[in-house]
Amino acid sequence: MLDINYIRDNREKVKKAVEEKGMELDLDELLLIDEKRRELIAKVDDLRRQRNEIAQKRDIETGKKIKQELDGLEQELKREQERFDHLMLFVPNIPAPDAPVGKDAKANKEISKWGEIPKFDFKVKDHIELGKALDIVDLEQGTKVSGFRGYYLKKQGAILHFAILRFALDKIVKAGFSLMVPPTLVHEKVLIGSGHFPFGKENVYQIANPGRLETGDEIKNPLFLTGTSEPSLLAYYMDKTLSEENLPIKVCAWTQCYRSEVGDYGKDTRGLYRIHEFFKVEQVVILKNDLEESEELFQEMQKISEEILQELKIPYHVVATSTGDMGAGKYRMNDIESWMPGRDNYGETHSNSNLTDWQARRLNLKVKTKDGKTNFAYTLNNTVIASPRILIAILENFQQQDGSIKIPEVLIPYTGFSEIKALG
Repeated sequence: MLDINYIRDNREKVKKAVEEKGMELDLDELLLIDEKRRELIAKVDDLRRQRNEIAQKRDIETGKKIKQELDGLEQELKREQERFDHLMLFVPNIPAPDAPVGKDAKANKEISKWGEIPKFDFKVKDHIELGKALDIVDLEQGTKVSGFRGYYLKKQGAILHFAILRFALDKIVKAGFSLMVPPTLVHEKVLIGSGHFPFGKENVYQIANPGRLETGDEIKNPLFLTGTSEPSLLAYYMDKTLSEENLPIKVCAWTQCYRSEVGDYGKDTRGLYRIHEFFKVEQVVILKNDLEESEELFQEMQKISEEILQELKIPYHVVATSTGDMGAGKYRMNDIESWMPGRDNYGETHSNSNLTDWQARRLNLKVKTKDGKTNFAYTLNNTVIASPRILIAILENFQQQDGSIKIPEVLIPYTGFSEIKALG
């Protein structure tokens, strides 16, 4: 969400952001509603003033007329305010000046690359073949039990899954991020606050039976399963005013995540790349309203993710995400794509975002500065690791000719074994 005063003063700049991000928003309509809303506020305030003056004079007849007129205007103001609030949720953040401009991922720009693409002197298998042959991944039974995109991780595959998550978690805790165990069931206002609603609502699972109160009455507020711990971590601070001296706040979480993937129907339907439930280690930063500091912290978070892949010895490249691919709330977004031999290409495994004060405005998350001023905070978030997607890169890059898998050295203390041996 942007400040309405900023929108009024920078109409063309905001229109450009709407266009570049592919948003369906009529900014002129929003500004007309805003103008009408402000006119109604002025009229309502004036009538309330008149009502108070009449009350002191005990002029009952005039008071009745004012009350009747005021009731009608208050109802009209309520309707216009609701329209205004709804449209404001669709106003995108202004992207960074150097963000690639384009309507989708095809416009993303590679900005760095690390590692050498492995060369195999045998026929490469993808993670599906490897997982089935080693009896560590079962997609067929997963589909029977859970439906489309269901899966089981088994034996050493399950151990490897938890090993990579624990390795990533230990790394960011050591880097100064405070660990939290947040809810994965949240109210709608939490997802509106983080910006996951209204834009990606089709990809979020809603709980059909949210439960009952002690009285036996059904819970009326809907509950949703989160696709990342980001909304819950941010919502811990919503409606709060933080002191500048306590910033930046650095928090992280390891949670199970859920995505319906309706918006991505038909994409990457094979294997473990795009699934309905997975685990993710996420980090969130809250800082003062300072663009320069936010960009420095963005790079700090980026470095952590890159170090993880470098220590795993997985080749990757970093791409600056285009305006049409980064989402409405992002000022800047970098994806890290890891090399996946089975695809003979890179696949996204990490995502790092700077949202400036766009989320904080929706969450009513403020900062009181040292000189006593109050403004909205800045927020950043980063996918430290997501599994089992990262297992694709590990299994495929470290496969051996006999079908076994070498375990990256940094993970051996977490797995207790150095390879997954071929069966038979």
